[in-house]
Amino acid sequence: MKPLDQPWLRRLFHLAALAVRGMTLGVRGAAIDDAGRVCLVRHTYISGWHLPGGGVEPGETAPEAMAREFREEAEIVLDPGTPLRLHGFYRNLAAAGRDHVVLYVAPAFIVAGPKQPDREIAACAFFPLDALPDETTRATRERLREIREGLAPAALW
Repeated sequence: MKPLDQPWLRRLFHLAALAVRGMTLGVRGAAIDDAGRVCLVRHTYISGWHLPGGGVEPGETAPEAMAREFREEAEIVLDPGTPLRLHGFYRNLAAAGRDHVVLYVAPAFIVAGPKQPDREIAACAFFPLDALPDETTRATRERLREIREGLAPAALW
C-alpha cells in the first residue's frame, strides 16, 4: 500500500497544501445587454449557471483577465473605449478563504457570435434579470441583485 492510499494521510497532505498555497485572484463579469438580459455560462466541470470569469494569469491585470474570459467563455468583446466598471471585491470561502474574486460590470460590449460548447463551456446564453434559470448559483443571484438594486457589494462571494 502506498502512503497516500491512507485516507487520513491524503487529507493531511491536502490540508498542508492549502495552508502553504498563496492567495488566488479571480474575475467575474456581468454583461447586461440593452434588453436587460445578463450573460451566464454553464461550465463542464461544475454545476449551475455562473457569470463568465476565471483566474488572473501571471503578468495580467484583472481587467485584462476579464476581457480575456469574456472572449473565451462567451464571445463577448468589450468596447476598448469604455472601461469595465468595478462592482466589488469578494472573499470566496471555497478554497480555505484564500480565493478572492473581483466583479466587473461591462458597460459596453458586442457579442461576436454564438458561443459554441467546448471542453470548458457547456452552454452560454443571455437571460432576463428577473427570469434567471433555476440552476443559477446563489452567489450569481446575489451579485446580480446587488448590481440591479444598486446595493453595496457583500464581503463574501
